[in-house]
Amino acid sequence: MSDSNLLSNQTLDRLPAALAQADYDRDAQACGIVHFGIGAFHRAHQAWYTDRAMAQGDSDWGITGVSLRSAGVARQLNPQDGLYTLTSCSADGRTTQLIRSVRQVLVASEDPGAVIAALAAPQTHIVTFTVTEKGYCRAADGSLDLALANDGSIYSFIERGLQLRAERGLPGLTLLSCDNLAHNGRQLERLVRAYMDARNPALAEWIERECRFPCAMVDRIVPATTDADRDAVQAAIGLEDQGAVVTEPFSQWVIEDRFAGPRPRWDTVGAELVADVAPYEMAKLRMLNGAHSALAYLGLQNGHSFVHEAVDDPTIRPLIEAMMRQEAAPTIAAAPNQDLDAYATALLARFANPALNHRLIQIAMDGSQKIPQRWLETLANNQRDGKTCPAILEALAAWRRHLRGDNAVMWGVVEDPMREQLAPLAKGEAASFAHALFGKSGLFAASWTANDAAMRALIEALGR
Repeated sequence: MSDSNLLSNQTLDRLPAALAQADYDRDAQACGIVHFGIGAFHRAHQAWYTDRAMAQGDSDWGITGVSLRSAGVARQLNPQDGLYTLTSCSADGRTTQLIRSVRQVLVASEDPGAVIAALAAPQTHIVTFTVTEKGYCRAADGSLDLALANDGSIYSFIERGLQLRAERGLPGLTLLSCDNLAHNGRQLERLVRAYMDARNPALAEWIERECRFPCAMVDRIVPATTDADRDAVQAAIGLEDQGAVVTEPFSQWVIEDRFAGPRPRWDTVGAELVADVAPYEMAKLRMLNGAHSALAYLGLQNGHSFVHEAVDDPTIRPLIEAMMRQEAAPTIAAAPNQDLDAYATALLARFANPALNHRLIQIAMDGSQKIPQRWLETLANNQRDGKTCPAILEALAAWRRHLRGDNAVMWGVVEDPMREQLAPLAKGEAASFAHALFGKSGLFAASWTANDAAMRALIEALGR
């Protein structure tokens, strides 16, 4: 298709009048945000909030997106001048809107200097991250793995960008993690400090003094965009949109009010600024994300492709309900007016959305990086209280079967940064797998060390 049929600044006048567009002078906006990990989730969440804030009169919060290695998103969005559509899907239909907050996408592996320059630019105030759990380069015990945190990691760019800011006398930045990690801001701060202590101790002191690392909870289900989705968007707007994103109507963003400098007025367009994010992020991680991972492994082993199919399976749904209501919810100290039982009911309804084809194999990726905060912390809390978690143990058994390749005929090789280490263990005896991962010196013992009773129950579940 020629550029004349591609969504871009030059073809905006061809969009349908009914297409919702943010009413602001896009070309007059400076880029105040650098975002690492500009995948579909960021474009459906933080970029959407930022676009709405600028539409209400906020200014100079354009986004410079950064892909650490893959050039895929850059090839989609740069020919479109950063423009893309966001389509909300439900049983009631589809609603499409134009998002204009992203100005450009840099590929760090191709042009690292441009990324460093963006971080060091005077107009930059905030750096946001959706690099997934594995992007934080953590070892199994949660510490920074310096071998993984190489020159292509977020830490190397943070170091070089902030070093330039310090040398130029510019103020520090707010570094805002939007990934599914418990206490994500504190974790990012701790890991950045560990990297700097090893590589640049003098800069570590400047960062501690000048920068802030707020915690945040993000929530919106965003499946991978398919060719069918792009075809539907093209039919709706009359132009090709290679950056199209589909999502659900629901969205939530809870941010710790702890910034180093200016910030967009996200709170005027639905985000919540709070003193303590912990109850919200814990509920998200242990209930929504925990249930999602369980649906992925249990669903795949039952032959399902999508979340809505798995949650409708009468052999799976009771386990998901038990995991959320009986195992996870009692471990969470809810904030005032935070109704966890109502939250579980709402999650089940969101999972069952038939218009949102959220692929289970997408959720199943990188399980070793996800299950510590999604399942193991819940197991550890219940164990301290003398309680068991049979639903999570069943999910762990399904994860083991996934690791050993039971789903490979349909879905191919397991995608996990610890696959070479975990797959042979998964293929061994149930007891040896359980002890190797969750015994006293196990790979995941820092998150959950099974006591004798729990170990027996786990081995039984693994053997079924």
